[in-house]
Amino acid sequence: MVKVREDHPIHDDGSVDLELWLERLQEQVEVKDIETVRQACLYAKQLKDEGEPSEDSWKAKDSYITGLEMAQILIELNQDEDALVAAILYRSVREQYTTLDDIQRRFGQTISGLIQGVLQMAAIGSRQNPRRENVLGQSGNPLDNVRKMLVAMIDDVRVVLIKIAERTCAIRGVKEGSRKKRYLVAREVFDVYAPLAHRLGIGHIKWELEDLSFRYLKPNDYKKIASLLSEKRLERQQFIEDVIGILDGELDNAGIDGDVSGRAKHIYSIWRKMQRKNIDFNQVYDIRAVRILVPEIRDCYTVLGIVHGLWRNIPHEFDDYIASPKPNGYRSLHTAVFGPSGKVLEIQIRTYSMHEEAELGVCAHWLYKGTDTQSQSNSYEEKIAWLRQVLEWTEDLGSSEEFSDMIGSDVTHDRVYVFTPDGHVVDMPINSTPVDFAYRVHTEVGHRCRGAKVNGRIVPLTRALQTGDQVEILTANTEHPRRDWLNPNLGYITSARSRAKVQQWFKLQDKDKNAAAGKKIVEREFRRLALDLADLNIERMAEAVNYKTAEDMYAALGAGDIRLSQVINAAQQQVDTVAHDEQLDLALPVSADKSSTEYDGIKIRGVGNLMTSIAPCCRPVPGDPIIGYITKGRGVSIHREDCTNAFQLREHEGERIVEVSWSDDGESTYPVDIFVEAFDRSGLLRDLMIVLANENINVVAANTLSDKKSNIARLSLTVEIARLEMLGKIMDKINQIPNVTDVHRQRSGS
Repeated sequence: MVKVREDHPIHDDGSVDLELWLERLQEQVEVKDIETVRQACLYAKQLKDEGEPSEDSWKAKDSYITGLEMAQILIELNQDEDALVAAILYRSVREQYTTLDDIQRRFGQTISGLIQGVLQMAAIGSRQNPRRENVLGQSGNPLDNVRKMLVAMIDDVRVVLIKIAERTCAIRGVKEGSRKKRYLVAREVFDVYAPLAHRLGIGHIKWELEDLSFRYLKPNDYKKIASLLSEKRLERQQFIEDVIGILDGELDNAGIDGDVSGRAKHIYSIWRKMQRKNIDFNQVYDIRAVRILVPEIRDCYTVLGIVHGLWRNIPHEFDDYIASPKPNGYRSLHTAVFGPSGKVLEIQIRTYSMHEEAELGVCAHWLYKGTDTQSQSNSYEEKIAWLRQVLEWTEDLGSSEEFSDMIGSDVTHDRVYVFTPDGHVVDMPINSTPVDFAYRVHTEVGHRCRGAKVNGRIVPLTRALQTGDQVEILTANTEHPRRDWLNPNLGYITSARSRAKVQQWFKLQDKDKNAAAGKKIVEREFRRLALDLADLNIERMAEAVNYKTAEDMYAALGAGDIRLSQVINAAQQQVDTVAHDEQLDLALPVSADKSSTEYDGIKIRGVGNLMTSIAPCCRPVPGDPIIGYITKGRGVSIHREDCTNAFQLREHEGERIVEVSWSDDGESTYPVDIFVEAFDRSGLLRDLMIVLANENINVVAANTLSDKKSNIARLSLTVEIARLEMLGKIMDKINQIPNVTDVHRQRSGS
């Protein structure tokens, strides 16, 4: 806690000598606009004096003082004035003395944004909130707040540091609260913020949070260790002073300009080591500890040799964290020796820069001096390291099963965190594409998107983004989304938000153009599927998709309001339900018995229990208009109505023609012939088969023919599908394969 002394700006009675505090502030850290800091202090004091005390009187009483103490902690972490101002005002907003809108009007967007980010971190308070109710006036799903919290943390390290400073003040001051309050605050700090400080490498904060939490969570164990340390304090102090004197002399003799100091082992780490190794207090080797700081890495190893030359080292008690740093970046040499009088002594050896990193952690890398975009480190590697630290911190929270499950299943697993070229973080749903990213950045960027670079390399717009990717969108001068983006089979867009933006753009275009484009899309798809629009009632198809006219349906399709698959399904439903004798003048000898028998996915009217088979000459699929022909001994052969053989059978053996239709069971599959044309290359057939395998499509037959002169490959495939919609999907996938120029369903006799 900020120590109270006679000459300290914060006095015992709660009064503050603000000018003295500001003077001390400027001595400790560079402040460009001290007047803004002064105004923040005065405003926080005014709000506190005018506000109504909350039920938690100890917290309300200290709101203004707490702001100053938070700022003092951030000063020790070398933070800039924006972070200091946000810290001073944070409690006033959290305790609802003022609002974020008011803070933004008075102090600007940067300050209010930092405070908002810290408030979002309160989402982790849901771990103490079993019903996951919203806290601190938050709205929306608490899980959404957890996502926002992670993004705020990753995008601006100051948010994390302000929150850690606030919780440090809370655990320092909670001794005035009730026993329940002490336990709850200690539990949260111990489970969440001490591991976070450890991940960020802020050693002295981590130790303090652990010790104070341990004091309230296990008071008896805390008192026992504290009493043992107290009994040995004077003896240990004299021992440390003697060791420092010896080492200072050895450094002088070696010509090394180093600094030697003693360090007290913090209470929780002593207890933890005793529990982990099942040892007594007297067996904890690092209760007596000395730290040696030197200028260069080579000096570290020189000093290590000096130490081991003075005293015998203890086996298996040496760690080289310089050669193999800890996951949070901590670097140092640790050794334990039998020092003077045979007493065990731990010695840490590191450079001054390593010590700064150990004490300040990420603060040693991100020293904010001005605006966020200009002054923070733009190093992609450093940002990635910071991202990993935050996400790894969520994995450290295994002691709280509920919160760990929430983080694991709803945040890190179904979200990806990607960087803009400037290093800002954007969180997106898993499997998001560069097109989704473009629309997330800005609608105009999405409309103008023509390509993308991921980690500096050109990638397809269908590539799924991964956490840690740095994405740059390549744009055109004009806005013109592609209609293909609305085709779900092609995989350009996975986000409903992006799809809505594209649909809205096309909706605003001229209706006539949309209708023409929509009709062109339908005609092209029907040609690919070997369907004849003349056999279908287009107006009835329009009604099936809730439009009055075919023109309206085409315009909606062109604008992106409906999908092509909906039109195809409407066509299939029509041929499934409309009696075929209404479409073709067949004069069939149909029995008066209208009952139907269903075999192998086909309904047969007017016949008994007969087996069915798909005619190999035309290979109809569900959705095709079909007729049946009663064979001699082979059941009913199913033909497309426009099959050449079917016309001949109808003319010469009309009495054997029966009315049939497709069933709705969705289980049966039917062989379909597909024709693929492509520029020949190695691996073409392999890529084609991979696409079909990924869609679980069974290939019955395959035939390939390559023309060496034109370098054209022509492939005929027979595949089994269930519905026309699936046929369209796999043809779209095949069309995406490099070098493929054409893919369509083969007609009978083609």
